[in-house]
Amino acid sequence: MTGRVIEICIAETGKLPVTRNSVAVKAGKGIVGDRYFNGEGTFSGSVKKNRESEITFIAAEEIDRFNESRGTRFGYSEFRRNVITRGVDLNALVGVEFEIAGIKFVGIDLCEPCAHLAKVLHPDVLPHLVHRGGLRAAIQGNGRIAVDCAVET
Repeated sequence: MTGRVIEICIAETGKLPVTRNSVAVKAGKGIVGDRYFNGEGTFSGSVKKNRESEITFIAAEEIDRFNESRGTRFGYSEFRRNVITRGVDLNALVGVEFEIAGIKFVGIDLCEPCAHLAKVLHPDVLPHLVHRGGLRAAIQGNGRIAVDCAVET
């Protein structure tokens, strides 16, 4: 399976997510500049030293489907995941090693929608994105990923 990274988002503590053309990633730590890298995200206390908090992914197709079904126009960054992909079956990557820009990642678990996301975005994200809310992954190497990089399994 080969898909692409179409957007990358990070957020500093207390700020809305912003898009970046590329970001540095560090194994065992996360995305440089993101609130979770510094242990300052909303759920940092509960995921401390937990590899699944290093980076999150969501499929653009799921966001597009949500917007279409609800008549909304939420941007990809508003769904509060780090990497937005197109053409990638993220659910199939749980327990699987994959690669972006020569950096290996391991899918840890589905990134299910939560009450916090429903509160800040739209209440319907909970029922709509169950089992389609993305992927939590561990970063296996250091380097840079960028928009338009291939996601390879």
